[in-house]
Amino acid sequence: MLAVYKKELRSYLTSMAGYVFIAFILLILGIYFTAYNLQYASPDFGITLSSVTFLFLIITPVLTMRILAEEKKNRTDQLLLTAPVAVWKVVLGKYLSMITIYAIPILIAATYPLIMGQYGTVSYTMAYTGILGFFFLGCAQIAVGLFLSSVTESQIIAAVLTFGVLFCSFVMEGIESFFSDTALSSILAVLVLVVLLALVIYQMTKDALLSSVVGAGMGAVVLILYAVKASLFSGLIQKVLGLLAIANHFDNFVGGILDITGIVYMLSVICIFVFLTIQCIQKRRWS
Repeated sequence: MLAVYKKELRSYLTSMAGYVFIAFILLILGIYFTAYNLQYASPDFGITLSSVTFLFLIITPVLTMRILAEEKKNRTDQLLLTAPVAVWKVVLGKYLSMITIYAIPILIAATYPLIMGQYGTVSYTMAYTGILGFFFLGCAQIAVGLFLSSVTESQIIAAVLTFGVLFCSFVMEGIESFFSDTALSSILAVLVLVVLLALVIYQMTKDALLSSVVGAGMGAVVLILYAVKASLFSGLIQKVLGLLAIANHFDNFVGGILDITGIVYMLSVICIFVFLTIQCIQKRRWS
């Protein structure tokens, strides 16, 4: 894992990709920091961080698009797949290298509250709680990009997929308003998700019987629950869509609240997408 980590970190620091990534974050952060905290003398650094969350729609695809897709295209992934090292170590090494690159501008941004403190009273607790939440938010979205880079060999497709998924997550609060909160609407949405899950299982296993049994079984369970207690499904689609809005879990950090639930949520997102990446590579390793 350490060898993979060093290799990937070196590749970012010996090419323009890593420096462009770092410079772009610092540029946008610097503009908002100057406008909100210096020009308007606002002591709340969390406002600046909250205003630049759109950054992840741009920087995450740039950072993650080549991490696995490029190796698939160049067939250099065969060296990793046949190497005497566990796949999870390879994936973690690559993921941690991206987190290290991401941590560099975050550490630089951590000096901004100190600069503000030279000109007025600043709540360092609120400022650094916001920075911590911003760091975890970036780590979660980088994990999403890592997984999407593993499903294609085209860097462009990986970047577009990452942007599309993160954009949907970013506007999820608006998407929720398009759905009714009635139990009937929720169960219809759940049944559609069951069908999609069955299709994904078929795509991964090519086993029509298995995907049909899983889909029928889950559909039957959902219908039984609806018949027994329909109220369980009231507002369910809004709750599910709310879970997909990663950036929403950053709001409490902006207010200076060390949200343990938000940290657990973001760590869960990281673990889920790193696990899916490992499974995606494992499938290719044995096929």
